[in-house]
Amino acid sequence: MSIDVILVPQGAEYKSVCKGLKRVAVPKPTVFPIPMGTSALKNYLKTWQQSVRLHPHSRVLLMGLCGSLSAQYNVSDIVVYRSCIFSLKTENQEFPPSVSQLSCHPELTATLLNKLATKKAFTGVGLTSDRLIYSANEKMHLGQTYNANVVDMEGFVALEHLSQLGIAVGMVRVVSDDVRYDIPNLTNALNSDGSLQPLPLAMGLLREPIAATRLIVGSLKGLQVLQEVTTALFANRANY
Repeated sequence: MSIDVILVPQGAEYKSVCKGLKRVAVPKPTVFPIPMGTSALKNYLKTWQQSVRLHPHSRVLLMGLCGSLSAQYNVSDIVVYRSCIFSLKTENQEFPPSVSQLSCHPELTATLLNKLATKKAFTGVGLTSDRLIYSANEKMHLGQTYNANVVDMEGFVALEHLSQLGIAVGMVRVVSDDVRYDIPNLTNALNSDGSLQPLPLAMGLLREPIAATRLIVGSLKGLQVLQEVTTALFANRANY
């Protein structure tokens, strides 16, 4: 499959994608680790586009983990995005949030689904949040309010920025946390530059051990599937 660049959140997700590509023969896409969060990613992309050679017909794939917003999407499920939604809250509480929705590249999306046919990938709508969503009640509420299936923190920003440059964008995510359960509130662990602070992260996990265990187990399962998905997408070049 012809993909020029893969963008994936830095850290464990980036490492999983790189491991998946190790079984793929050259030439293979260049993988860039991106920061978590909408603001940090906006700043990153402005600089990044000046350092890479992309043309209007380039194809970029965004990969990573996501959280479920629907009981139909469980941990380890693969989701190929049809579109992505972003809700911007207004300063005046009397007015409802401003909601924007963008579609991923149709042809690229169809190709991704075809490549992942044996993996039983779902197609769905992603909601991009400017903050960590950790409450099960809020996850369920967001899914119902926006008719979205999963939530991430980067999708819409990348889709909007790259689409404006005429670049085809596809998105594949793996569910790592279930809509039915809370996960730890790790808001304080996220730096403004999109990186995670180790000490606040550890403290946040220790404060909620049951939720933390569930998050860790779900993340490990999701990361393994993410690695397998990466290899499957480029299987025609794989070195077995």
